[in-house]
Amino acid sequence: MKTVTIFGSSLPTEGTPTYAEAQRLGRLLAAEAYVVCNGGYGGIMEASARGAREAGGHTIGVTCSVWPFRANAWVVEEVRTDSFPERIMTLIERGDAYVVLPGGTGTLAELALVWEMMNKSALSKTVGGRKPLLVMAPYWQPVIDCLSQEGALGRLGDAASDWRVPALGLVTLVQGADQALAELRKWFEDRARARANP
Repeated sequence: MKTVTIFGSSLPTEGTPTYAEAQRLGRLLAAEAYVVCNGGYGGIMEASARGAREAGGHTIGVTCSVWPFRANAWVVEEVRTDSFPERIMTLIERGDAYVVLPGGTGTLAELALVWEMMNKSALSKTVGGRKPLLVMAPYWQPVIDCLSQEGALGRLGDAASDWRVPALGLVTLVQGADQALAELRKWFEDRARARANP
């Protein structure tokens, strides 16, 4: 079974659109036999784990002993880490794919690290040197737009339009849970076909 690591804010509560979308994503993933892995606490983490459990799926919550909190009630398997950096690395290492939902600085740090590790081919368990990294639009669009301007820094004498930022090709913007699931399905089906027909 493939594991999808979900990153997102701890703030959304039940009844909010963000919580509902994360819960729906968890449900859709579990219905397709994906394991849902996240940071194990509240907000998007709780919602996605809840959706997965409601659909009969397996959930992993990666928590941290730095904080006194325990994993939310929807986590089946808690992985306790000793530090914040270890927690992020465990979340990344557990994932066969990543979905980044709305969040704050913690989610931004997670997105940046997994993205840069992929950019530098530093991820384990990669398929063809990378893994699916799905980022929720429109929330993260400004971050993508900001980084797309790196090409303008270019080299002396290069036209900005001729200078590409390879890292941008590692991220797929999605509009919601349905598109995220469709992108994951396509990714893994394409890889399976490629392996079957080398």
